[in-house]
Amino acid sequence: MTTPSILRRAAAGIAAAALLFGALAGCSGGGTQGADDGADTAEISRVSSHDPSIVKDGDTYYIFGSHRAWAKSTDLVNWETFENNLSTDYETILGDIWEEWSKQSTNPDVEGNMWAPDVVWNDTMGKWCMYLSVNGDNYRSVIVLLTADDIEGDWTYVGPVVYSGFEKVNVSRTDVERVLGEDADLTRYQSQRDTGINAIDPCVKTDENGDMWMTFGSWFGGMWMLRLDPATGLRDYSVTYETVADQSDAYYGVKLAGGYGNSGEGSYLLHTNGYWYLFASYGNLQQTGGYQVRMFRSENITGPYVDQAGNTAISYRAIGNNWQSENGIRLMSSIQWSGNDNGDIEVAQGHNSALVDDDGTAYIVYHTRFSDRGEEHEVRVRELMPTADGWLVAAPYEYTGTKAETAGYDAAELAGDYELVVHEQSTSFKGPKKVTDTDSTDYRGVNKPVDITLNEDGTVSGDRTGTWEAAEGSNQMTITLDGVDYTGDFIRMPREVDGKEVMAFSALGDNLCIWGSQV
Repeated sequence: MTTPSILRRAAAGIAAAALLFGALAGCSGGGTQGADDGADTAEISRVSSHDPSIVKDGDTYYIFGSHRAWAKSTDLVNWETFENNLSTDYETILGDIWEEWSKQSTNPDVEGNMWAPDVVWNDTMGKWCMYLSVNGDNYRSVIVLLTADDIEGDWTYVGPVVYSGFEKVNVSRTDVERVLGEDADLTRYQSQRDTGINAIDPCVKTDENGDMWMTFGSWFGGMWMLRLDPATGLRDYSVTYETVADQSDAYYGVKLAGGYGNSGEGSYLLHTNGYWYLFASYGNLQQTGGYQVRMFRSENITGPYVDQAGNTAISYRAIGNNWQSENGIRLMSSIQWSGNDNGDIEVAQGHNSALVDDDGTAYIVYHTRFSDRGEEHEVRVRELMPTADGWLVAAPYEYTGTKAETAGYDAAELAGDYELVVHEQSTSFKGPKKVTDTDSTDYRGVNKPVDITLNEDGTVSGDRTGTWEAAEGSNQMTITLDGVDYTGDFIRMPREVDGKEVMAFSALGDNLCIWGSQV
């Protein structure tokens, strides 16, 4: 059986290679901005990169994506593509592991089967380490390590880190017997409701104790993490794990999230604000697949990870379309308001990475599709802002150079008329209501705004009622709407449709994110 992950990535593979490598100048609906505003969205140099992983070296930001889609930027706004030896010599570099493990008659070529790299600096090795998925059919995938002295390459193959898709007939070609023993029962690794995963989507982080961890996995059997050896960058074979249902596995390590056949992939960890935050993508990445980012947090890198309502990231039963469930905080959704181009809405935001910059500002980096472009996709960046109760919320508009003023704003700027959008967890873009009218912007599955007013006396009136308050000496805020308390942040930033700077806010309450933008 082919997993939805394989199906969706194959659709974005070889046929999309030219798009993935090319920089796309501009986007619909950009306008002019003042000298103090962020970049004009019509003039941004954009790139397409599936599953973008962000890393910074010196003053340069780098994105490493699936299908050898590399890009760099000095401002997190304008990107340019570049190449390294993996771009052209991948068949030589990865040929042995491809022939040994992933290659099958149904997928005879490694091109299009190099997914979701994650690049980190390893202090112990004094090397840049790239963790890359080499993927085959029937879950027969492997995450491998490559190293380089320079982040732009050249890259040298080191070895495999973790396998999937193994069974008795081929297990000797893996390290499974080294970990589990020669007579281990492997039946659970063929069960899609147990530990049957695809070894893809690595994310490597070092915790406060100096221990190096890699998260990985997808869909049916969930997302996992195991310890790496900083001296080699490979699996730390001295660390063992007990097999406990829904908690840990002797081969895959600690269970982080998902399982029981539910969607979930692209696990990514970020340490900031006193917590470890776990991001995961639910749904299918196609334009109408319901793709979205969900967030959980923990005080410990190994979890347990929970959302604001206390729901665990680990699934204990099959949920069905879990991308329509209440499990996990949905950071953003498809919205249609006056601040964006209503014919060019982001509709499938997912497979993100995240970065805390040198000045402490956090960003989320992801790829997204759009309401009027079919399966074309681009990279987007948004600021992540800390709330007073220790969560993160995403800025209402993409980052174009304007960051939140953490010291706060004048009270006179905050009061006024706003559009308010709720990121409903159950909505997913389904296209024009009249499916034969491809030019229509009357869409199904988008969240639309209601009108509210933040009054100077601290009350909220309009379609939703309640109270609001700005924190003194900070951009953080609280707002109560119809009895639900939300904590969040104000940010003055350019609208995407015309570049006009407006006051906006992003907040979280009752496990739901809301955005507000001044009219």
